[in-house]
Parts: sequence; C-alpha cells; structure tokens
Amino acid sequence: MSETTAPGSAGPHTTLFAHALRLHRQHPDSPVPRDGEPYPDDDRHDRRRWRPPTHEDRRLDGADVAAVLDRHFSRPDASPRDLAEAFHDLDVPIHRNEHITAAALRADRQRVRLTGRWLVRHSTDRCAATVGLALLAADWTSEDIPLIQTIGLLSNRFGPLAAEALGRRRDGGEALLWLAQRVAGWGRVYVIEALCRSSTRSSRSWLLRHACDGDFLNGYFAGEVATAAHLHEAIVGGEVDDELVDHTGRLLRIMAGCGGMGMTLEHYPPAPVVLAAHVAHLARQAPTVDRYVDAATIADHLADNAPDRSGCTSGQRDELVRQYLAVLDRRDWCDTARGGLDPTSDFFAWFAAQVAARLHLRAFADLTGGD
Repeated sequence: MSETTAPGSAGPHTTLFAHALRLHRQHPDSPVPRDGEPYPDDDRHDRRRWRPPTHEDRRLDGADVAAVLDRHFSRPDASPRDLAEAFHDLDVPIHRNEHITAAALRADRQRVRLTGRWLVRHSTDRCAATVGLALLAADWTSEDIPLIQTIGLLSNRFGPLAAEALGRRRDGGEALLWLAQRVAGWGRVYVIEALCRSSTRSSRSWLLRHACDGDFLNGYFAGEVATAAHLHEAIVGGEVDDELVDHTGRLLRIMAGCGGMGMTLEHYPPAPVVLAAHVAHLARQAPTVDRYVDAATIADHLADNAPDRSGCTSGQRDELVRQYLAVLDRRDWCDTARGGLDPTSDFFAWFAAQVAARLHLRAFADLTGGD
C-alpha cells in the first residue's frame, strides 16, 4: 500500500499520517489550514451518510472496536495490516475509551505498540488511524512522541487522543507544548487542557502569553490556563512584559463572558488581584486597538453586573471601573481606538452601541450621545 498517489498531493490512497506530514512541512511553525481538511478519505466519510450508533447505551461506545481488537490479538499470526479496513463501519470514539484501553492492556504490550504504530503511520482510513492512536495512548513509550505529534496536527479528529497519549509520557510536557503551538480550533482545546494538567515552568511561561489565540473556543480553557499557570503570581511578579499583560487582558475578557463554557471571573478567587494588576500595568502601556477593546470589554462587564459576578466587593469593582476608564479616556487611547477600528464593520457598530454607550467612552461620544 503506497502512502501517496503523487508527490505533494492528497488522494484516495494517501495515508492520514502522510497528509499531516506534508501539511506540516508547508506550515512548520503554525497550525495547518482548516485543521488539514479535507482529509484524503473524505469521500468515504461523507457526513450525509453518517450512521448513528447501533446501541443506545453510551457505556457501550467502543465495545465493538474492542471486540475486533481482542479477536485480532488472540491470533498470533495476525498482521496489523489486517486491521486496515476493520473499523470503517464502526463508530470509533475519538476520545479515550475504557473498552479500547482495556483491550490494549489485555494484549502483549510490544504487539500493541507495533500495531498502533502501523495503523497511525499507514492507515488510509481515519477510523483505523484513530484506533492506532488509541493503542499508543494506552502506552507510555517516549519513542512514539514524534508519531503522535504528527498525526495530532490533524487535531479536530486526533487532538483528544494525541493529548491523552502525550500527557502520559515522561517528556510529554514539552511535546504538548510543541503541539499547542501548531493547533487551532477544537484541537487546541484538548491540547491546552492537557498542557495545563502537565504544567511545567516552560509551559507555564508559554501559557501565560500565548494560550488564547482569539478563537471563541478559548472560553473552554481560559480559566484553567489562569489557574494552572499561576497567573495571579506572574502578573504581580518582577518579570512582567507586554506579552504577559496583553494575554492577561485577553484572559480576563474571555473569563468575563464565558459562562456556560468554562471558569468565569465570579469563580476565579484571585480575580480582584489580577484585575487590579492588569489595569495598573495597562496604564503604563502604549495604546493599541486590541488593548483598548480588551480593557473596555472588561470594564463593561464590571460596570454592568453585580460586583460578585467578577469576584469583587462593591468598592473593589467601583475602583477598578474608575481606573480602566481613566486609561480608556486618555487622548492617545481615544485616538488609537477611533483610528484603528473600522467604522463600517459589524464589530464597530456593536461595540459603539453596546460597550461604548454603556461606559460613555470619550472616543465614541459623538456616536453614543456622551459628553
């Protein structure tokens, strides 16, 4: 079975691994576009042909996959190649699954590893590649890290198991950090959450400055990042740089409005300390559009909600709003906001009518009826 139909192209006989590797070579230091979609096997996985699970009890998810693995590993002469098409008609879980993990642990460890490696590297069907990654996720050998990282680049499908697999390995923290820098969307959620669980000094520094990339899904892990990376200590420490302050503003803005997704300011005990440190650092920064929008959104949340919604007392909340407005209403900050925001954009219309109007921001006074 060849890995590709033609150099540099994705065709029906392209392995998922080769597809991921090719895209990584084209985008070595950033997420692959569209999470690598379309995958080479898309014609076999048309969503319009999706079949619901054959059982209603979710506790049985993965049991049929485990049964196939048990039968395979019970035959000493069976080859990993025999599993290449064995899972296509099954509902293969993309997260860690107890049935599949148990099947891996029942079999000979070396054989399980070899099978997992073969399926990840040589499968032209995502179902088989996913099962291969699940087998590797049941192990802890560091030798498999490059293989796991590469398939993990297709993170919407393979991110959950790649994060699980790397998190189990001795050098998994650095491996997760490498992957976190190269995934986006849902895949980023899984990898960042795993990175928070295996937090190291180097990963904490990165999490404090780069974890949130602006995607709406950042709301699922912003609170975890703030907690695992010890944001409350870093933002009042002696090594505060612009990247840390800017990312702190992003975290606070996200946590102000991520109810139903992740931890909010209301449930983040150090919120008053972090908010006070952020606005103090903000007052010493040069204005940018992003800083203005983040600060205004935070101030709007503080002013428009009860103090306990931000984990503050009434006095703390009022003082924080005053400090944020003192920065936002400076002439240079007003000029930056008016000069940098597109007045024809939907965002400008929403921001002016909602945030700026409630706060009576000077930069938008002629649009909101303020003084």
